[in-house]
Amino acid sequence: MKSPIEILEEKISAAMAAAAGQRNYPAMVTPATDAKFGDYQSNGIMALARELKTNPRKLAENVVKRLNVTDICESPEIAGPGFINLKLKADFVANSLLALYRDPENRLAIDKTTVPKTIVVDFSGPNIAKQMHVGHLRSTIIGDSICRMLEFLGHKVIRQNHIGDWGLQMGMVVYSIETNIDKYFYKPGERFVDQDLNRVPDLDTLERYYKEISVLAEHDADIADAVHDCTVRLQRGGSFAKSYWEHAQKITLEACYDLYRLLNVNLNEKHTRGESFYKNMLVEVVSDLQKQGLAEKSDDAVCIFPEGFKNKDGQLLPLIIQKSDGAYLYATTDLAAIRYRVGKLKVDRIIYVTDARQKLHFEMLFAVAKMAGWVKDQTELIHVTFGSVLGDNGKPLKTRTGENVKLKELLDEAVERAKQTVEEKNPELSPDKKEKIAKTVGIGAVKYADFSNNRTSDYIFSFDKMLAMEGNTAPYMQYAYARIKSIERRGQLDIEKELADVAKLNLTETAELDLAKYLIRYGRAINAAIADYRPNYLTSYLYELAQKFSVFYTNCPVLTAKPNKRPTRLLLCDLTAKTIKHGLSELLGIEVVEQM
Repeated sequence: MKSPIEILEEKISAAMAAAAGQRNYPAMVTPATDAKFGDYQSNGIMALARELKTNPRKLAENVVKRLNVTDICESPEIAGPGFINLKLKADFVANSLLALYRDPENRLAIDKTTVPKTIVVDFSGPNIAKQMHVGHLRSTIIGDSICRMLEFLGHKVIRQNHIGDWGLQMGMVVYSIETNIDKYFYKPGERFVDQDLNRVPDLDTLERYYKEISVLAEHDADIADAVHDCTVRLQRGGSFAKSYWEHAQKITLEACYDLYRLLNVNLNEKHTRGESFYKNMLVEVVSDLQKQGLAEKSDDAVCIFPEGFKNKDGQLLPLIIQKSDGAYLYATTDLAAIRYRVGKLKVDRIIYVTDARQKLHFEMLFAVAKMAGWVKDQTELIHVTFGSVLGDNGKPLKTRTGENVKLKELLDEAVERAKQTVEEKNPELSPDKKEKIAKTVGIGAVKYADFSNNRTSDYIFSFDKMLAMEGNTAPYMQYAYARIKSIERRGQLDIEKELADVAKLNLTETAELDLAKYLIRYGRAINAAIADYRPNYLTSYLYELAQKFSVFYTNCPVLTAKPNKRPTRLLLCDLTAKTIKHGLSELLGIEVVEQM
């Protein structure tokens, strides 16, 4: 079902074309900023009048004469120098609402795209031998929400978890397992080979070994050489080195998958394709770029100097793809990944979800991929950036010792705080229900707080704010859903049975009509959110919907309504609950509960 904006855009654009001699100008229909002027406003007359060098108000009058929207709106009104204000008819809203409710595919009458694309979304990207920290939160959940929205709209989405599992760091991982280092017994030059991988039972142990070796390698040339030797052995396929590396991958990814499940993020083994996947493609990448004359030696490193990227002295910036010692870099792997995704996966679009600090890297990467001819004009390369999660001091969130806050510990604390609130408000609930609600509210609060902020902005992490029952928070939204479901419980209703024969709605109260008009805007909110990859557009819609429902519920009794009003109000309740649940659970991956 087309949204009101889409219908009005088509009709007004056609009338503008007729009035202007078939010139193609968009009607620019937007929701009205003030409800007293109507529901929607068309602003396209102004630009067309400038093009025609004519009076915009007279042009608007000419357009309105050619405009037939009697099936949708009251008579259009011209305001100011040439704006067209439009107010939806109650009958149109009622029929649209019924179409949402009767949708046989349970999509709330939201159409799939007519031009489905194959799209890679590259997000999360943790590193082997390191626990995920708060810095991984935004990439992981924003990337997942983008996938969910694209999939809902009918696109083929290929999720890619581009983990850091190759290069010198992996040599350090292998060496740390081989030595099973102990600072009290280690002597420079000695190596205690330990083939029993059970001595590295979990990620905590592995990370501790890795950090110890990292520190030692900075100050001990022998250890640095040994790490380099491990890297070479791994890259040549040495059996011990490979087994240690595989073990490190296994325990790291198991921990990551546990976190993804906790966050309700759809990332698993089949989506994981790390740097190591492209290791055998790197030689060819460098060779091809050299053959094309795009790559050249600079200080013994192989570099590309794409036009338009200069340092403060005006010199061209290099994208280094091979170091002087022959080692490859992130850029080399990223180029191989682009080439593979376009050439083998035949994608139409690649979306990278990373923090804004990588902006220059991806701009240069995209420029080189296009220079090499690996990406044609019809293929989109998009970098979706986000800001940092800050502490109370306005700086990136850290522990007291200055380390990144581990994501697992942060989520556990959110659940624990939510559990305390549940204990205070609903002590009579069973332990299982308390646990379920605490987990749903705690994890949802962290995710929703992130989504509700503009992704390009930094935000201050605050448990108190995100767990508040008032304002634009997950607990408020989850309570709004639970509140509606409680109506069904109190009335002992079978909603589907009670509304089975409803053929006409009775929208006479202002609060009813306001809620109904907002419900039929849901599809537009989803399209706006995915058009700019901004989940906060969706959270804003859901929050406004919950507020409109609150006004409706305060002013319009449901269970005690008269027979001619009860079906309409029950349907409004049911559709509001379905919309909130769909937005939270299906598109944002935030679970809801029917009792809080």
